[in-house]
Parts: sequence; structure tokens; C-alpha cells
Amino acid sequence: MGSDNLTATADFILVGLTNDRKTQILLFGIILILYTFILVGNLWVIMLAQVDSHLHTPMYFFLTHLSSLDICYATSTIPQMLAHLLMGRGRLSLIQCALQMYTALALGSAEALLLGVMAYDRYLAICHPLTYAASMGRWHQVQLASACWGGGFCVSVVCISLTFSHPYCDPCCINHFICEIPMVLKLACDDIHTTKAIIFLISGMIILVTFSVIMISYGLILFSVFQMHSASGLRKAFSTCGSHLSVVILFYGTTTLNYILPPSGRSPDSDKQIAVLYVVVTPLLNPIIYTLRNKDVFAAMAKVLRKIGLCLKTLKASIGPKGHQLEL
Repeated sequence: MGSDNLTATADFILVGLTNDRKTQILLFGIILILYTFILVGNLWVIMLAQVDSHLHTPMYFFLTHLSSLDICYATSTIPQMLAHLLMGRGRLSLIQCALQMYTALALGSAEALLLGVMAYDRYLAICHPLTYAASMGRWHQVQLASACWGGGFCVSVVCISLTFSHPYCDPCCINHFICEIPMVLKLACDDIHTTKAIIFLISGMIILVTFSVIMISYGLILFSVFQMHSASGLRKAFSTCGSHLSVVILFYGTTTLNYILPPSGRSPDSDKQIAVLYVVVTPLLNPIIYTLRNKDVFAAMAKVLRKIGLCLKTLKASIGPKGHQLEL
């Protein structure tokens, strides 16, 4: 292939979810509403965990970081998707594509690591309650959360550097709504087998190690609860861990399909349809799943709403007489 067909500064054309203009407008409205709910829901969880002293526990400390990751991840992908749906076309420069890939991969990897840490936290809380406070002290929490964030960005640096070490051919047309490594690598003009193998190995290690930690932690939790022969303890364990497992199944199921399993046998549009689940649905469901039937969170919400109501009454009372005087 001649050098004229290669480019180091190509624009990447994103096909998007659909080419139908009416469907694009409809999707724009739906995704905009969902993005608003993502921001409001996750910010609400962060605010509750900060203002209520009863939620100043390791579980809610890590949940705050999970909500922060969801906000950042959604913001790294959804606004660009909305802009492309509104304009009816999508185009990113090589630098924009690389930056989006780097940010999304870093945040996704950090979330995978954090889900493993949260499972380990639940294991310590349920199986070792007497030593839990010492084992999961504040400094330990900060170290684990920092390792998740730092590990995610380190993994992303390696993968993105490998991906953009290849030349790309014009035109660079991606059958997706965001830049993702598997889709971009398909457009490379030279041999990518080594790069694919390394990225597969890194992705596999992240998913396998964290998923193993999660499964082992919950296996030990269930074993410990069954040993107690306590129906109430079993209900509490399932109530505490059920929400986390729901998030794990959704997150790991969708990412494994796109990054680990071979695409053979799937339709050309299946990758972007699966990506919608972890780009839009997972960040939306996380705050809902973690707060659903959670008495501590509902108590914190009630307390905050009472404070807001009291502030509004006080403000109304202070403004009322002045307004009365103005009317006179």
C-alpha cells in the first residue's frame, strides 16, 4: 500500500447509532434526559454521603468514588454523542479520538478495580466485623481508592500508546458512536496481531482479577452466613450484596462482550448496541441500585429534605413581612 493512502492525522468518521434523521432526533431527546438523570442521581448520592454523618463509612466512601467515576465516564462520551446526533454526523480528529479513548478506558478500568475493592470491603464488613474498623481505616480507604484511579489511567496509557503506534488508512470510518480500541484497530494499515494480543491480555487480566476477587469475596460471605444458621443474617447478606452483584453482572457482562469475546457471529451493529449499556445504562442504574431499599440512604434523604423544607420555610417567613410592607 502506498504512502499516499496512509495518514497520521486522519479524521475519524463515526457512523453513529442510526442514519435516520427522525430517529437521531428521538435518540437525542431520550439520551439527553438519561444523561440528566445520570448527573442528578450520582451527584445526589455524593451529596448525601458528604452531608450525613451516618454515611461516613467505607461502603459509602467507595460508593462516592463510584458515582464520581460514573459522572466522569458519562461526560467523556455522552455529550459528544449528543452533539453528533443533533448535527446528524460525527467526526473526530485523531487527537480528539485518542483523548476520548484514553479517558473512557481509564475511567472504565478504574471502575472495574473499584468494584473489586467494594466486594472486598463487604467481605471484611460481614465476615470480620470485629476487626473491620481497623482493617478498613480512613487511610486504607484512601489508598485503595487512589490505587483504583491510578491503575485505570496507567492501563489506559499503555493501551492507547499501542493503538496509535499504527498508521491508519483514509477514509477512517468507524461503525460506532464513540472511539473504542477494538473498532479503531480495525482501521490500522499494518499488522495489529501483537497489539491486539497485548491489549487482550491487559483487558483480560483486569476483568479476570477483579471478577475473581468479587466472586471469591461473595463466596466467602455466603459461606460465612450459612455457617451462622441465621435466617435474618442471610437476608441481610443478600440485601447488602445483591445490589453490588447486580452492578457487577451488568458491567462485566457488557464489557466482556466488547473487549474479550471475539466478534464472530455478531451483527456489525451489535458492538455499539452493547456499548449503549455500559455508556448510558450502567451509570444511570448504579445510584438507583445502590440506594434501592437502603434504609440508611432513605433516612439521609429524609433528613436532607427536612432541612431543605425548614430552610424554605425560614426564607419564606423572613421575606413575607417585607413583601407585605411593599404591598402596603
